[in-house]
Amino acid sequence: MSRILTTRDALREAMSEEMRRDPNVLLMGEEVAQYNGAYKVSKGMLDEFGAERVIDTPIAELGFAGIGVGAAMNGLRPIVEFMTWNFAVLAFDQIVNNAAKTLSQSAGQFTCPIVFRGPSGSAGQLAQQHSQTFESWLANCPGLKVISTVDPADSKGLLKSAIRDEDPVCFMESEVMYGLKGEVPEGDDFLVPIGKAAVRKEGTDVTIVSYNKMMEVVKRAAVELEKEGISAEVIDLRTIRPLDYYTVVDSVKKTNRLVVVDESWPFAGVSAEVGYEVQKRAFDYLDAPVIRVNSADTSLPYAPTLVDAYLPNEAKVIGAVKEVMYMKA
Repeated sequence: MSRILTTRDALREAMSEEMRRDPNVLLMGEEVAQYNGAYKVSKGMLDEFGAERVIDTPIAELGFAGIGVGAAMNGLRPIVEFMTWNFAVLAFDQIVNNAAKTLSQSAGQFTCPIVFRGPSGSAGQLAQQHSQTFESWLANCPGLKVISTVDPADSKGLLKSAIRDEDPVCFMESEVMYGLKGEVPEGDDFLVPIGKAAVRKEGTDVTIVSYNKMMEVVKRAAVELEKEGISAEVIDLRTIRPLDYYTVVDSVKKTNRLVVVDESWPFAGVSAEVGYEVQKRAFDYLDAPVIRVNSADTSLPYAPTLVDAYLPNEAKVIGAVKEVMYMKA
């Protein structure tokens, strides 16, 4: 059985179920308790679990991230919410230098089962300091797992898996996709495995790979391409590290063409990693060079016309597909 939930509700359900299941799980962050969360993801959780397990913190990301890391090293399983991952830059010392390295620096004596979560990427006219994507930044650090999804079912199943995981997990959401609706299976033990991509649509002519809110762009582009007789296979990475190369490579071996759509900047990003791995593992199957569709290689402007020019969109995806198929746009 399944129900229609928003991503916001699916995330809340995941946290609440895991907190009922395990008394060591707690939620902390700015405005998560009395205000019910900046995006209402934690609505009602303070009433159910109390102030010892749903904790409002000061506006001090480095401080409360450090408290979370220490708590995780001592047997608790904290969920640390950042109002946006842009603010988490202040906490990167704790995430990158402490959480990610706890297992290796302790020679396996300590684990750090912590989840850092919040929205990543652009959210309209929020300008340069509030619109960055952090998946490739964090995935570049050994010791961290990175999940990036907006699908309601995946948001629930992957967040539950992240909370149960023994390693630190960075969970990337989208501010503008919390209201996205979808079918979510019932049951406290609904889990989605970390490190496994999902084929959202099967196709034969070209593989399109993406993740997070760019998946909605890719899905709309695939519908338009179908009207022109182009069959696109659409893959949602869901997990950035560990990355499921096998699903992508198997698809490219079938379609012989690849377009990667990634909201982050092009230099050294997720799309670059996917493109490299495909040419390494499936070079003889490619009938065209891999094409990437990224955001512009600059900070996000404020003007709405420039926001539209900056971000990947359906037209850019369709143009890239036609290019790898040697068709006129």
